Amino acid sequence: MTTERPGFPWALTVLTALGLAVLVALGTWQVNRLAWKQDLIARAEAAAIQPPVQAAILADAGESAEFRRVILTCPGLASAPFVELRTIEQGQAGVRLVSACRDSGRTWLVDRGFVADEVVGRPAVSQVATPVRIEGVLRRPSASGAFTPKPEGRTFYGRDPVAMAAVLGAPGPVAPLTVYLTASSSPDGPMVRPSAPPPAFSNNHLGYAATWYGLALVLAGMWIAFVLRRRR
Repeated sequence: MTTERPGFPWALTVLTALGLAVLVALGTWQVNRLAWKQDLIARAEAAAIQPPVQAAILADAGESAEFRRVILTCPGLASAPFVELRTIEQGQAGVRLVSACRDSGRTWLVDRGFVADEVVGRPAVSQVATPVRIEGVLRRPSASGAFTPKPEGRTFYGRDPVAMAAVLGAPGPVAPLTVYLTASSSPDGPMVRPSAPPPAFSNNHLGYAATWYGLALVLAGMWIAFVLRRRR
């Protein structure tokens, strides 16, 4: 009496190969993300120690100018129209006031600062165009998600530079980066707290890559063990 040796597990092998391809691809993606994140952190640290420059110098630099400190002269910023961006800062609900500034032939959106919901007043809006020299930090607006509510008049729930500029009646082109006002001499008074979001980065990509590659090794080991046991 002879025992028939089981055939080669082709279906399982194909599924294992597909799983390995997915796991290795995810690990490689995390390695690439690690390089991107390290470059981003290095740029932020380098920009923090550089002196502020005129915004016109960085007008065409695009997102590579993120984290740089800039100087603008904005006519009428102290009494300019603004839109309100709903947000929560340090557990406190409120809005950030965003106005348009025309400088060097380009429209810049200027985040004038945070106003808590407990504050009833808002800066007065008028046609007075007194030039205001401001200093701020360039930051890339975070993209709105699919579930971000649509704007309601002058109230926004996500940063959309083009839509905000349109509501403010500002001509194009619109700079891709937002200027966060940081100077302590804010023209808006104590009701508005100027600040830029800290460049805080989570850099766990190396751990994620090791996890995906480790799972790939485990899967390959399980397949080898199964095949050897089957052959016995």
